[in-house]
Amino acid sequence: MIGLTLDAGALIAIEKGDSRVAGLLRRSISDGLIVAVPTVVIAQVWRGGPRQALLAAFLAKAKLDIVGYGLEDAKAVGRKISECGHTDVVDVFTVLHANAHGHAVVTSDPQDIGRIGPLIEPILV
Repeated sequence: MIGLTLDAGALIAIEKGDSRVAGLLRRSISDGLIVAVPTVVIAQVWRGGPRQALLAAFLAKAKLDIVGYGLEDAKAVGRKISECGHTDVVDVFTVLHANAHGHAVVTSDPQDIGRIGPLIEPILV
């Protein structure tokens, strides 16, 4: 594993002040692992305001790889949805990105994420 890709559950855990997730991410970044956050995951959880102060601080200060979603990504997600039947575009993009880059997925729902395809390693939050 050379990095982590965060799903919505990971960002929600950060938002709630989960010290275990914060420690995992702090250690991962300190150890030089890439920590990727797809923009679609941020869009899924972001509502703004003071309730998301911890998440806002994490996104602003942590050394993250913010991953965009382009035309070829959209096509790959569509093909994968057709193949596996899982219709959550955000989950599918997250798994495809993680698999393409040798990342584990930090998730609150490893079964749902696992339905999309094989993961190097799901990390439960």
